[in-house]
Amino acid sequence: MGSNRVIILVVAAVAAIGLMLIVRGLAGHHAAPATMIAAAPAQPMTNVLVAHRELPTGTRIGAGDVVWQPWPANALNPAFITDGHSAEAVPSGAVAKIARSAETVVASAGPMEAVYGAIVRVPILANEPVVQSKLVRSGQGGFMAVVLHPGMRAVAIPISVSSAAGGFILPGDRVDVVQAKQSEGATAHGYTSQTLLQNVEVLAIDQASEPAKGAQAMVGATATLEVPAADAEVMARAKAQGEVVLALRSYADAGGASGRGSPDAQATGEVHIYRAGVMTNAMVTP
Repeated sequence: MGSNRVIILVVAAVAAIGLMLIVRGLAGHHAAPATMIAAAPAQPMTNVLVAHRELPTGTRIGAGDVVWQPWPANALNPAFITDGHSAEAVPSGAVAKIARSAETVVASAGPMEAVYGAIVRVPILANEPVVQSKLVRSGQGGFMAVVLHPGMRAVAIPISVSSAAGGFILPGDRVDVVQAKQSEGATAHGYTSQTLLQNVEVLAIDQASEPAKGAQAMVGATATLEVPAADAEVMARAKAQGEVVLALRSYADAGGASGRGSPDAQATGEVHIYRAGVMTNAMVTP
């Protein structure tokens, strides 16, 4: 083998060894930050109650509407609702582990259950922390205005045990509003009756918007009904004319439109008809 060839082989071997050392050095240089990241200081995290989905105004919060979400303890707002546990110090990047542990406390989370049944007063975005100032509960100011659907009005009418299905009408039930009155110029037996409104919701009995737990009946002096804005005058006229009766509807018959139920409820007039000296009454619509 010639001397020139030996020299070339030696130079190639030295170059290969040098290249290997350079590559190893570069690999070690990039590995250092990874070690530093893994050794980053622990960050205290706590669980904050947030909206699981977008909650518009009027939403009644129930199971599944809110969830626990990990939140940095140093960014915690005093208005946020937490699970009551002390902040847990965890390394950066371990948030997923905290989220899984939060799921295990949902069933027994008192602070979470405390917001069930509350009504959303101000819209809450998905993943936004839930605060009490955006919620309203039964008995608090503004509750009824939040519960009302757009275009509806709350009208209160006097009731009794006999005019409210024996007290078995509860908030949330659907009823028909019926009125019977004596016809003008008629004898003592000349009465007419009409269904003023059909399928309207009972918002409250007296000041209670929810029946007591396990209650089968509620006896009160006033029922608050949710009626279309155009029908509020119908209720006002009926109250001036005399007692009205609430007819309880079956849950199976609670669907369909809500509103005026008879011609008289639609600004009708009463006409007296005389035939062979006998007077009868008829309701006509202008």
